[in-house]
Amino acid sequence: MKIVKRKVRDMRLKENMGVGELVGEMLNAGGFTARHLAVGVGILERMLGDKECTNFLSFPACVVATGLRGALAQFIKEFDVVITTGGTFDHDLARAWGGEYFHGSFELDDEMLHKLGVNRLGNVLIPNSSYGVLLERKMLPILKELSKQKEEWSSRELAYEFGKRVDDENSILYQAAKHKIPVYCPGILDAAFGTNLVIFSQDNKFRLNLIKDEKELSDIVFDSKRRGALMIGGGISKHHTIWWNQFKGGLDYAVYITTATAYDGSLSGARLREAISWGKVKEKAKQVTIDGDATVMLPIMLAALRRKRL
Repeated sequence: MKIVKRKVRDMRLKENMGVGELVGEMLNAGGFTARHLAVGVGILERMLGDKECTNFLSFPACVVATGLRGALAQFIKEFDVVITTGGTFDHDLARAWGGEYFHGSFELDDEMLHKLGVNRLGNVLIPNSSYGVLLERKMLPILKELSKQKEEWSSRELAYEFGKRVDDENSILYQAAKHKIPVYCPGILDAAFGTNLVIFSQDNKFRLNLIKDEKELSDIVFDSKRRGALMIGGGISKHHTIWWNQFKGGLDYAVYITTATAYDGSLSGARLREAISWGKVKEKAKQVTIDGDATVMLPIMLAALRRKRL
């Protein structure tokens, strides 16, 4: 096998350079994470263009507290299945219902913020009035309405029902409901949204059926011919995606963006090549792990894809 075969080329930046052209220069330049980003764009283009491929999108809630929420909502119709965490319901619905999030700093005094009733998520500031208080007030009448229809609900059903009751083009749940994209949340109770479900169930006939979600995911995987995934960050959303796909031989396409280290044995830090050993990603899959902050990497990748596909 000839290893030394592709030369590193110097990058040339031009005036009014388009994002697609820039990503092409990244690919040819052979520069560390830049090349991985460009390879990821190529894999996603092939994956989303494969008409016989069922495509998964997974992401954690933290990015939904940022402006990346709008980009995810804009691009969600390109995927077939979404898997996320409970906090996505929190941040997406809070902002759709008028909750205001603010720019902050990683270095702010957290004791001072607590006294002011302001929560810090990295360098994003979330007042209590834009989060827990707002969610409780807005969720209660919807839950009362839903409980009159039936007693038992899955996370996918709740995502759809709440999504169709908001009017916000930048809402992930709104766009998912509009385009009939199922949203699954195996950790739905680990959030303010889930806590409100628990509180509501104490005085009302309301049950959560997460096994129904799992059966649907199983059917989606086994009914698919090929499968691909764009996974943003680790944790339960990433693992649930690769976990179910192992039962049909693994993912055929996989792109993973992470800031975590591989050397603590965590799932978030595990590179996609580790998933090959478990059968969660196929040995011959088109796959790449991109090290970096998704709020930087993903807009570049989606903009390049949008230029090519839309």
